[in-house]
Amino acid sequence: MTKHSGFTLLELLVVLVIIGLLAGIVGPTLFKNVGKSEITTAKAQIDSLSKAIDTYRLDNGRFPSTEEGLQVLTTRPSNAPNWSGPYLKKAVPLDPWGIPYHYKSVGDHNPDYDLYSYGPDKVQGGTNENADIGNW
Repeated sequence: MTKHSGFTLLELLVVLVIIGLLAGIVGPTLFKNVGKSEITTAKAQIDSLSKAIDTYRLDNGRFPSTEEGLQVLTTRPSNAPNWSGPYLKKAVPLDPWGIPYHYKSVGDHNPDYDLYSYGPDKVQGGTNENADIGNW
């Protein structure tokens, strides 16, 4: 008679419980970092767009109007004879949550312009992780 070696059902259940506990501890930490990376990405994109807007102002003597928006960074407007763009290598990106960035000439937070994303909650305002992310 040969004896088969293997794991018992109890041993398998103990291993599954241990794996479940580890996933319960490590999982939330990993997902928290994903949220932080999206916020960091939004801040970096806003910084890059702000530099392009500032370059546009140097060339044209003014910031884009609210109506013109960020499109003037990639497409020549009819009222900017000194436009020497495109000021971005690619199209204006969406924020990390898939929403276009908001631009307001003569901003509420900055005297020249506000450039911002509503953040993870996709609505204006918010606190902590759901706060708006802007150039202020």
